[in-house]
Amino acid sequence: MAAQQLIRIKTISAFHQFMELPQPAHPLVSVARFEDAKRQYTAPISRIMDFYSIAIKRNNFVKMKYGQQDYDFDEGILFCMSPGQLLRIEWDATQEKEQIFTGWNLLIHPDFLWNTPLAKTIKKYEFFDYKVNEALFLSLKEEKQLISIMENIDEECRSNVDQFSQSVIIAQIELLLTYTERFYHRQFITRKVSNHKVLDRLEDVLSACFNSEELDKQGLPTVIYVAEQMNISPNYLSGLLKTLTGQNTQQHIHNKLIEKAKEKLSTSSLSVSEVAYELGFTHPQSFSKLFKAKTSLSPQAFRAGFNC
Repeated sequence: MAAQQLIRIKTISAFHQFMELPQPAHPLVSVARFEDAKRQYTAPISRIMDFYSIAIKRNNFVKMKYGQQDYDFDEGILFCMSPGQLLRIEWDATQEKEQIFTGWNLLIHPDFLWNTPLAKTIKKYEFFDYKVNEALFLSLKEEKQLISIMENIDEECRSNVDQFSQSVIIAQIELLLTYTERFYHRQFITRKVSNHKVLDRLEDVLSACFNSEELDKQGLPTVIYVAEQMNISPNYLSGLLKTLTGQNTQQHIHNKLIEKAKEKLSTSSLSVSEVAYELGFTHPQSFSKLFKAKTSLSPQAFRAGFNC
């Protein structure tokens, strides 16, 4: 198996040079077409970039690994990466070399966002943290909308710089991010079959956690742990659950916890403290506080009412 080469690309100009693209019109913002790149992937490579990348990809005959998932980009998707994330790439040897890799790539260096509100608000867009299997599948209409915005950004980058240039480009980037967020929420809703399979998997993971005899030693399952068991990033999982059920992952964990607590309080003679320890709490007071917040009853009151 070929060794993986790791490279770090610090600037947008360096990215253009690496991909054998013409030099960017703007040093901190660029819109590149993948079909214009002359570089071919002949050996596996791992790449880290110090800037944001928002890419619409088609006919990509390379295999990519982002996070823990392998993915073949063989249809129109949107794929977002933030600075410092690792992307592993290798050529798909089953494809013919002359086939063309197409799409658009918007590159934004963090320095371009300095002294603008977007410097902070861009961090709220959770899709920059998604794993590659959580890429956004675009309809043709959605793809055209995003490409149109990228073309506007590209045109502005190539125009003469004036006092309005940065504001115009920032506004277009914000519009693109807003559309992307809208399309992700659409995907949560329309991909019902796969989404409800996620709910089934979540139930299986939580049941395994709370039925484990090691729960008192391992402690309560965290959002990160649950997401890792499901091989989904924490932000994507919480966003999907919020859309489908109105509750995030932490709330689902608490709901399962209260369900198990009620079962133990109503079917065993364990003290409240013993129930708390068995459920992974270090301090019984924390269990009692959460139980009352969720049920409006203390554990003792619940048990007393159940036994009436």
